[in-house]
Amino acid sequence: MPAPAIRRVVTGHSAEGLAVVALDEVAQGGVVTQGWMTETVPSNNVDDWDAGMSQPGPSIPGGSALRFVDINPGYRSAMHRTSTIDYVFILSGELDMELDSGETAHLKGGDIVIQRGTNHAWVNRYDEPCRLAVVLVDAKPLGIGHPRRREDGGGYRR
Repeated sequence: MPAPAIRRVVTGHSAEGLAVVALDEVAQGGVVTQGWMTETVPSNNVDDWDAGMSQPGPSIPGGSALRFVDINPGYRSAMHRTSTIDYVFILSGELDMELDSGETAHLKGGDIVIQRGTNHAWVNRYDEPCRLAVVLVDAKPLGIGHPRRREDGGGYRR
């Protein structure tokens, strides 16, 4: 069964400076659906409204992104990290977050994870898909020699 569609409503300003709905559509995606992104933090709300619809990549150098991720039963991601701080909202379903220390956190709808550049994997051992809403904000990389960075670990690094 396909995941429910994600409706994206984007506001902007009229020539008179009044708030308007600039876009109302179903966001196109698959396992990962890009909700929005900015190229800078702080963002520039004067930019064209469609600037936030670029395609997702593993990191957002200098910016931020909103993504929706659907993780099906039986799926296990690779162990990975990003040079971002991630606010991960579990919208529905259940999921386990495994860390490279061997620690596991069981998550369910209504939970939130603050992912701070740590090496992790997502594992859905349950009977239903799990939907995440993730806000990624660029962060300083941990850097070579940082005691919490494993050079042999997998994942995304700039």
